[in-house]
Amino acid sequence: MLTVLAWLCSSMLLSVSGGKLPEAEVEIDVLHRPFLCRRKTKYGDMLLVHHELYFENGTMLYTSRTDGDRHAMWFTLGIMEVLKGWDKGLQDMCSGEKRKLVVPPALAYGKEGKGKIPPESTLTFVVELLNIKNGPRSHESFQEMDLNDDWRLSMQEVSVYLRKEFERHGYPPNDTLHENMVMDIFNKEDANKDGFISSREFTYRHDEL
Repeated sequence: MLTVLAWLCSSMLLSVSGGKLPEAEVEIDVLHRPFLCRRKTKYGDMLLVHHELYFENGTMLYTSRTDGDRHAMWFTLGIMEVLKGWDKGLQDMCSGEKRKLVVPPALAYGKEGKGKIPPESTLTFVVELLNIKNGPRSHESFQEMDLNDDWRLSMQEVSVYLRKEFERHGYPPNDTLHENMVMDIFNKEDANKDGFISSREFTYRHDEL
């Protein structure tokens, strides 16, 4: 059963087409781009980056090279694991490339702010991409399954997706099989047992879907 489900999900290659109202934009300035670029970043990729954070007046607040544990950070692009401004501004980027992102409040910390960052702050990030790896899950698959765009999957959404995939591949309807598959998926994927599979759970737990 799990083998069939894994095959069905791996066969889906849907492109994200939007459908939402336009959001605030990130100002992107490419500071350095390598001569050779063998691949570019896309949603679902895992990225390793060093970064610096500046206030709008040019004051540096943080640099990953000397602050904290001084390590570059890994994250998955496009699943709201980082700021929306990063998800937007780090697409189509080459390994070795360095960009300056000017991120408006709506794509940063908004009206609330965070820590030393006041509310409604426009922030500047200098981001150097060190490495790109294939993500463990398809961002496109998650978006097709997430029918109400709330960044989490309900049992009903997963069930609808399974039925469509069975039909698309010529399998006859089987309500009992679908129900058992959904229950099995949620038993293993819903890590916090809240009745939903979040985008993070979907990305990092990848044995069943």
